[in-house]
Amino acid sequence: MRRSIPWIYMALAYGFIFLPVLTLVLFSFQDGRLPVPPFNGPTLKWYADVLGDNRLMSALLNSLLVGAGSAALSCILGFLAAYGLARHVLPGSALMRGLLIAPMTVSYLIIGLGLLIVFNNYGPGPSLYAAAVGHVVINLPLAFAIIYASMGAQQENAERAARDLGASEWRVLALVTVPMLAPSILAAFFLCLTLSWDEFIIAFLMTRFDVTLPVEIWSLLRSGLSPRTNAIGSIVFLVSVALVIGLELFIFGRKRR
Repeated sequence: MRRSIPWIYMALAYGFIFLPVLTLVLFSFQDGRLPVPPFNGPTLKWYADVLGDNRLMSALLNSLLVGAGSAALSCILGFLAAYGLARHVLPGSALMRGLLIAPMTVSYLIIGLGLLIVFNNYGPGPSLYAAAVGHVVINLPLAFAIIYASMGAQQENAERAARDLGASEWRVLALVTVPMLAPSILAAFFLCLTLSWDEFIIAFLMTRFDVTLPVEIWSLLRSGLSPRTNAIGSIVFLVSVALVIGLELFIFGRKRR
């Protein structure tokens, strides 16, 4: 009995995590107007409807552009900040680290309202560019924390050895530091991409005509539940799973071998 307790606990944990997702996917094949029991189907008409909707495909592309752009910029800025604070003794470095991480403790609503005021008064107004800037604000502290935590004595010793062999600072940075920190940088990038992909409040406040996918899904939900929204969520979920499996097989698995 004792041996079965961990398995029962694991089954309950996985069921708690994945049951909502499985329900979402199941009722995306519902042959009816509402994604509720009893299940009638299966049918692929909702997937065809979603893939043929120009507004949804445009919102999907906008989410990819905003997510990838904001994640890349967050990782670049986070890496530079982490490298500077980890490798150089600066006055007030503890205060600088605290200020960099501080946005993680602030509500997204407060950040979004502040950015909205700034962009309305001093910028071009709500747009995808403004939403990307907002996502950089919330993702930069996370990227900085992940990369800074991975900068240890091993990287520092390798950098010192490269300098002793005559490498310039830029060559040390490009050929030693970045490759050794690549797993952390990639982890920060994909985590920032995931958070940006799912983020709604800032995207809702900072966009007007060109919106991201969460904002478009919210607009659809205002008219009620539909298997169409389930199909959208299923496509996003399957793409995310395929991306994670591909990264595990072709990047992280190859590094372990």
